[in-house]
Amino acid sequence: MTLGTAIALCAGLDACKAPPESRYVSDPADARHGLEVIERVGCGACHEIPGVGWPEGNAGPSLRGFDDFGPIAGQLPNTPTNLAAFVRNAPLAKPGSPMPAMPLSVAEARDVAAYLHGLDDG
Repeated sequence: MTLGTAIALCAGLDACKAPPESRYVSDPADARHGLEVIERVGCGACHEIPGVGWPEGNAGPSLRGFDDFGPIAGQLPNTPTNLAAFVRNAPLAKPGSPMPAMPLSVAEARDVAAYLHGLDDG
């Protein structure tokens, strides 16, 4: 094996390492409040959401492992700011979205984003 081949193999192995725990680190109090907001406004009626026992809707996508999702609604970069804007007013954030605008304040939407970004596949 040549030195160049060995270096290429090592670089390839480094690219396969597991991603960090979460792309975003949220304040635990914000995330707890986000779950309370999710339960209050009934997000579980349309989505399966870890931590919400009932209902477990399936009209919208499962939000299990949300931190690992690609673009929000297939279009918006998955950042806390974009997610907060989307959960608050999806039709404004992504025209044509079937998700309705939700009765959330800016702070509540940020807390919902904090909760969802803390979700992993477990």
